[in-house]
Amino acid sequence: MRGLHADTGYLLYRLGLRSGQLFNTFLQESGVRLRHYAVLRFLATAEGALQRELSARLGYDPSAIVGLVDDLEKLGFAERRPAPDDRRSRIVALTRDGRAFLRGTEEAGLRVTDDLLAPLDPAERETLHTLLRRIAEDGLT
Repeated sequence: MRGLHADTGYLLYRLGLRSGQLFNTFLQESGVRLRHYAVLRFLATAEGALQRELSARLGYDPSAIVGLVDDLEKLGFAERRPAPDDRRSRIVALTRDGRAFLRGTEEAGLRVTDDLLAPLDPAERETLHTLLRRIAEDGLT
């Protein structure tokens, strides 16, 4: 029987857990967790998104998106607006405070990634990133 560390899927799972723990520790004081941060980062790349689009793009259950957006609205980081082409739908958009929060956390987020990837040299980090993007773009989009 192979050891767990011989299983790439298990290693990815464990690294994902560790990454989430590090990010959540760094975000703890803000009242935001990694799942909220992911929504904010996605919204920063768009003019807004329907909640169902957030669910599909981030891989979160639609009911989870509702709660995450509720939390972000309470913090003043996101807002729901009527969709221009369907008034029954709501577009979630980043607020000015949400953008400021992301700017303020960018450097600390990079430090978290640096801590996680400390055993790798810069070339190895770039190779890892390239390979992970290839996997993500093929299976997660």
